[in-house]
Amino acid sequence: MEGRTAARAETLNSHLGTAPGFALTPERIEQFLTALLEQGRTPDTITTYRRNLTRLHLMLPEDDRVIREGTLAELRDRLLESGYSHSMINCCLAAADGLLDFYGRRDLQTGRRVKKDTGVQPELTRSEYLRLLSTARTLEKERAYLLVKVFGTMGLPLRALPRLTVEAVREGRLVFGASILHIPACLREELLDYAAREGIGAGPVFVTGSRIPINRRHAFKAIQDLSADARVAEEKCNPRCLKKLYQSTLAGISDNISLLIEQTYDRLLDTEQLTIGWRQGEIIGK
Repeated sequence: MEGRTAARAETLNSHLGTAPGFALTPERIEQFLTALLEQGRTPDTITTYRRNLTRLHLMLPEDDRVIREGTLAELRDRLLESGYSHSMINCCLAAADGLLDFYGRRDLQTGRRVKKDTGVQPELTRSEYLRLLSTARTLEKERAYLLVKVFGTMGLPLRALPRLTVEAVREGRLVFGASILHIPACLREELLDYAAREGIGAGPVFVTGSRIPINRRHAFKAIQDLSADARVAEEKCNPRCLKKLYQSTLAGISDNISLLIEQTYDRLLDTEQLTIGWRQGEIIGK
């Protein structure tokens, strides 16, 4: 157990009197895995831990592979939004929590796992969406109002929020990967007005007081804080449900347009039938 003792000593020495973050380095990962092997864990378990910890390491900012308070919660939300299974996400979190416990950094653990997926995602109704907007306006929570509107009218993925810049708003569209998201005119006006009053002339629209883009946790919280006053279930107050509402709204409009096209075409055929339709062996109108 000398490796474990040395690791704990190294961690305590390196973090006393320094920033509260914990640098997740490949060396520390391997030191942790060696300790697990010494404890009798199977090679398969070690392989699983290595894979999950490496995944988390790569998801951290490239120039700062540091775990801070709230970092694992943000990574959990990012994995969830990216479509990873709940069991895989929980395995990653368990591996991270185990490593942090090993290094004496329980203060940075998540302590919260992703609930088992029941296969049923709560659906936000249009009236509930409007209540969220109305509540945010009544409470004068402009940022929350705009976040609800951004996710509900653009279908913006949460991970793309930093891409919503003043420049993109002025242009009226946001390029994200292979997708080009339209920014509605009414939303553009509100976003530009908000940015101007906040003194944001360029870059991300939603930033902290230090001009750092707000993280996923802050976006989630801003929306969920409207839940009680808006009388909307908390599990519906999140970017994912707002995006789903956007998608279902467009699908409904598309269905209505398709029905209108079909009805218009049927009327066209009926009109033609009256003038040149074949009935009882004769051409009508002959």
